[in-house]
Amino acid sequence: MLSIRDLRIDPACLGKKILVDIAPFYVYTPEKKRTDVIQGYRYTVALPDLHLEKISVKIDGNQLIEKADGYPEVEFNGFEMRAYQDDKKNVLFTAKAESVVLVNPGKKPS
Repeated sequence: MLSIRDLRIDPACLGKKILVDIAPFYVYTPEKKRTDVIQGYRYTVALPDLHLEKISVKIDGNQLIEKADGYPEVEFNGFEMRAYQDDKKNVLFTAKAESVVLVNPGKKPS
């Protein structure tokens, strides 16, 4: 039987991605307790083509870019997004990538 977890979303449908925040995410124990070990970073982007909805994209490892002044446009390499259902049957989304880059690194954000 096909599950909602089996479906992948085409990243092209998100359009432009504007970086709004960068925050670490941590390793958890099997007992679901957070440790102090950083597993990677979550890059939160706003989506102008989708009424500025936001999505956070997880990337394992070191922080790849610094949060710049303003709101720079970014692109993700190896980007994957999928839907899942929580315990209350709400459909939610999760996203991960291999890397992130600034679209115009030399240009001042507007």
